[in-house]
Amino acid sequence: MAKTGIYVGLDIGTTSVKVVVAEYVDSQMNIIGVGNAKSEGINRGIIVDIEKTVQAIKRAVAQAEEKAGIQIRTVNVGIPANLLEVENCQGMIAVNNDSKEITSEDVRNVASAALVRSVPPERQIIAVLPQEFTVDGFEGIKDPRGMIGVRLEMYGMMFTGPKTIIHNIRKCVEKAGLVIGQTVITPLALTESILSDGEKDFGTIVMDIGGGQTTTAVMHDKQLKFTHVNQEGGEFVTRDISTVLNTSFNNAEALKINYGDAYPARTSASEEFPVDVIGKAEPVKIDERYLSEIIEARMEQIFTKAKDVLDEIDALALPGGVVLTGGAASLPGVVDLAQEILGVPVKLHVPNHMGLRNPVFTNVISLVEYSANMSDITQVVVSAITGEKVTTTTTIQPAVQQVVAQEPVYEQTYEEPETTSYYEEQEPKEESNVTDKIKHFFSNFFD
Repeated sequence: MAKTGIYVGLDIGTTSVKVVVAEYVDSQMNIIGVGNAKSEGINRGIIVDIEKTVQAIKRAVAQAEEKAGIQIRTVNVGIPANLLEVENCQGMIAVNNDSKEITSEDVRNVASAALVRSVPPERQIIAVLPQEFTVDGFEGIKDPRGMIGVRLEMYGMMFTGPKTIIHNIRKCVEKAGLVIGQTVITPLALTESILSDGEKDFGTIVMDIGGGQTTTAVMHDKQLKFTHVNQEGGEFVTRDISTVLNTSFNNAEALKINYGDAYPARTSASEEFPVDVIGKAEPVKIDERYLSEIIEARMEQIFTKAKDVLDEIDALALPGGVVLTGGAASLPGVVDLAQEILGVPVKLHVPNHMGLRNPVFTNVISLVEYSANMSDITQVVVSAITGEKVTTTTTIQPAVQQVVAQEPVYEQTYEEPETTSYYEEQEPKEESNVTDKIKHFFSNFFD
């Protein structure tokens, strides 16, 4: 259940930096401010110019502050899936309380024990998610606090990423005058936010087609099992249009938005429109079908690469099919083309919040929802990474009581594709009766 208070999400994307301010009242989310600034200094989801990125963050934050009527100090920022690695972790401690009643400090200590492992110097731990606790041999406990026990064990998943990416994001946020509340792995927040309980349980693929890259994530058994990053996105479609039609990048982007369709069968060769061609005094007439074929070529390549990777683990056999989101996914015809290439049911996820009904805002909204709904026990476990004092309750004043002059306190709550898979080291638990293909998919993650 989401806590009452204000939560701010920050999504640093290739084409734009987005900020969303949401107020939760009785677990009801109300978006009260949004900012969207053109990205500069970001290439294929990676920060390449800190100063330009800082300025983009400041512009987006200023827009959100003006609309929300508050001063933003703490943000929950998304971490991309580039070179993300997922692995099991396990820790065990003796309960040090004289009464043997398990406390938050014990949970933090067992999480710290689970994180004691050799991590390469160029990588660092981003997050750890508790799956279950065991108290004196009793398994399947979600929150052991308040229980009596002598031995406490924790089983979870640990996410690590390149220090360079994480450091650059933190540096930009801090130079923009902000404090990071939570660092959230974007595909994890995305799958948790937009999928139903059934889709998370039985298995679903989420494809986030952004401006600079396409991230594919597989959620199964309510766990993020697999991620894959392809360094192609909507910006590549625009470049293709610009190159083939010999027009400027801005003109190509306008053509894609105003006339583009990724499925040529839906277009007409008789519908024409003018294009300003470099070196030509007069605009050149281009038909709708020709433009669509240019778009289709790049989008087909994106989906084909995703299919090749997903076929290796039989993920397309999962009953949930594929959910598309991201700015480039809103292009007409993308769902039809994806369904034709992937051969499974495909649907488009569009946020249903007033004024944000565009897939481009899905990521930043999911960051807010994930942070707001993070359980107390998960926060305690995460504190083992951050080193912050263990606290399970934080009072946040409602947004309506804040004004800009005040300072409210928010809850701290290459072309080669990059692939991440999760292999379970524990013995698999008894599975329900599912199809052989899904069982084969499971075998890719469990010994």
